[in-house]
Amino acid sequence: MTSFKRLTLLLLALMLAVSVTACGGAPAGGTKDVLTVGFIYVGPIGDGGYTFAHNEGRLYLEKELGSKVKTIYRESVLENAQDIEKAMNDMIAQGAKVIFATSFGYMNSVDKIAKENPNVKFFHCSGYMSNTTNFVNYFGRIEQARYLSGIVAGMKTKSNKLGYVGAFSIPEVVRGINAYALGAQSVNPAVVVKVRWTHTWYDPAKEKEAAVSLLDEGCDVIAQHQDTTSAQVAAEEKGAFAIGYNTDSPKAAPKAYLTAPIWNWGPYYAAQVKAILDNTWKPVNYWGGMKDGIVALAPLTSLVPAGAKAKIDALTAKIKDGSFNIFSGPILDQDGKEKIAAGSAVDDAGQLSMDWFVKGVEGTIEKN
Repeated sequence: MTSFKRLTLLLLALMLAVSVTACGGAPAGGTKDVLTVGFIYVGPIGDGGYTFAHNEGRLYLEKELGSKVKTIYRESVLENAQDIEKAMNDMIAQGAKVIFATSFGYMNSVDKIAKENPNVKFFHCSGYMSNTTNFVNYFGRIEQARYLSGIVAGMKTKSNKLGYVGAFSIPEVVRGINAYALGAQSVNPAVVVKVRWTHTWYDPAKEKEAAVSLLDEGCDVIAQHQDTTSAQVAAEEKGAFAIGYNTDSPKAAPKAYLTAPIWNWGPYYAAQVKAILDNTWKPVNYWGGMKDGIVALAPLTSLVPAGAKAKIDALTAKIKDGSFNIFSGPILDQDGKEKIAAGSAVDDAGQLSMDWFVKGVEGTIEKN
């Protein structure tokens, strides 16, 4: 065989090998041994709150798994089917084999796209829909940390009026308000919690406006279930105090900020993606708590009353070892009727569908 023929056969063999690798040798994302993971965010990564926390989780994932993964993300995706589905389909076109959709309003679209793409794994944050093959939901028991933050607020208030800026009256937000109120009442039975709805997750102006209206009614501590630090800023401008959310944010309002229930998404993201890479992943819904480290209470600032840390440390240990359930009875509802008897507690199903306020909460749960 001539040298020319040998070279020709060698080139043909090389081309064939490249072709086979391109068709079947890239398990994820189009590059051999690299998994492309997409993240869809409802706000900008610089919001200082909810989306920032999720994006920190994405960066943690990159750090932990290194060259095994490639991440892509889309910011400020509105909660409508057209925008959500376009964002996911664009990611799939870029080779994404895993997609984390991080806002409640994405749920129905994730369900639809998951059915259309059985070879892609979908994770939806805070929802309740899933399937048994490629679509799960995940969240954390942030209400555990909210209860603890309520203790801080209950000890700090002078007016006994606590304000709460809430996004939507869905069970996730309702149970957080209840947990906060119960925590505050555990140290100060006289407190009431006044609620304002903004009907948006991310709108700094609306969040601040709602906080100002509560401050004008005499609330001297403002808490939030919103994506930015605007409510905290409003509290500082009015000479009041604030409980943050999502991230530890003392720099946003240093003269007002007390603490915050915070998220640590990174370990969950890394564990799920690693399981996918190892072919050990199973479609299991997740709802972890303080014991897992996915939720926590941020460090207390110097503005927090003396004695609060000792109470919180003691209860944190009990929450983690399972000896204290924040929704243990007796619990009365907003109308003063016994909802949970002594010796009983709200179970997981009851928490995930919670549609009632505890006694001492002033506000209406709107029908969504």
